[in-house]
Amino acid sequence: MREPPANHPSDRVQFPTELPITARIGDIANAIENHQVIIVAGETGSGKTTQLPKICLAMGRGSNGYIGCTQPRRIAATSVAARVAQELESELGEEVGFKVRFNDKVKKTSFVKFMTDGILLAEIQGDPLLRGYDTIIIDEAHERSLNIDFLLGFLQRLMPRRPDLRIIVSSATLEHARFASFFGGAPVIEVSGRTYPVDVLYRPPRDDEGDIADAVANTVNEITELDPRNDVLVFLPGEREIRESMSALEQRALPHTVILPLYARLSAGEQQRVFQTLPQRRVVLATNVAETSLTIPGIVYVVDAGVARVNRYSVRTGVTQLLVEPISKASADQRKGRCGRTESGVCFRLYEEQDYDGRPAHTDPEIKRVGLAGVILRMKALRLGDIESFPFLDPPQKRAIDEGYRVLEELGALDEAGRLTPLGEQLGKLPVDPRLGRMILGGRDESALREVVI
Repeated sequence: MREPPANHPSDRVQFPTELPITARIGDIANAIENHQVIIVAGETGSGKTTQLPKICLAMGRGSNGYIGCTQPRRIAATSVAARVAQELESELGEEVGFKVRFNDKVKKTSFVKFMTDGILLAEIQGDPLLRGYDTIIIDEAHERSLNIDFLLGFLQRLMPRRPDLRIIVSSATLEHARFASFFGGAPVIEVSGRTYPVDVLYRPPRDDEGDIADAVANTVNEITELDPRNDVLVFLPGEREIRESMSALEQRALPHTVILPLYARLSAGEQQRVFQTLPQRRVVLATNVAETSLTIPGIVYVVDAGVARVNRYSVRTGVTQLLVEPISKASADQRKGRCGRTESGVCFRLYEEQDYDGRPAHTDPEIKRVGLAGVILRMKALRLGDIESFPFLDPPQKRAIDEGYRVLEELGALDEAGRLTPLGEQLGKLPVDPRLGRMILGGRDESALREVVI
């Protein structure tokens, strides 16, 4: 365990009066003081992502271990860390830092550590009781990625062994009752969102619009004719659609307009451009990385293509595919909430209203959509025990579990007793599907790694 840092910043923490969460600071602090787990349910714009770590700091937490805050995406971890450091008038990497894959800006003397949920999972191998933390905040828990479900189950098991650890589960308002019952009746504090009215206009593609890029470019053109100054955020399913839409928009030669892409694989410098205020109007073309956590300032118009790329595993074929699917109502509402933060906004949905009405309320949790071979492998590597007995919010089906074990045995990752083989331990360290990992290791052993990776 690290030495308690000197110069705790608790007396320097201030809270923006315009954020709705500021009105609930006393309630949240009391709940953290008196309960091991609390659930904070807040709509888009409530301020929970940036202010929850500061509430913990103001209480004096972060002295006996970091205040750890997980984010589903790297861009959220880095940009939120920068924002909180700025609010504390501190250099990023000093009192507030972040750790994502290939980039660690945290000091032993830091108090708040933002990270992806995958980083915290990886740290469990070297610190199974999470002694390096005195507070853990799981942000955007409603996304229900595999990593989030892993952490929730792990923390539920850890609670009796770490009674001093405080756990805060932060979620949109959708699933808070389930989270509360999962943690034995944990108290729920609801925070309202800070939003101005947002009008929704349904604008399905016209017959002469051949693809999403055409529909997006024409919609942005229509917005420009009404209002050539205010910023636009467009949601698209992937990089290819972003490039095609950029090309279509550039052909329109919109005046005083800069077109900015935003997706996970962009360099940090390129990603940061969307958060900077520019003299020109910005049209940001983003994947669903901009759906939660991130607030891009100044957005007045949202254009929602209504689709996203989603992992789907077929038990029949044994292959996980990245499919373009209609988003759920919850995701559509999150996207709508990206405007109307500082003034009234308009959301253009590129589909029919009846289409929206027929969509599922939520996106399926990832554990119901992916192959379980990688899940079982990681659980073995993390020594989390058997998948059958792990406390998942949504336990997977037996058929999917059996298929996962079959794949791992076929790859030589498990022995007859179900323990990891030396090959399985090597596979568990590779952040790829076990089948691909086995190909990479085979390529290494046959001195053909370059050919396999290509």
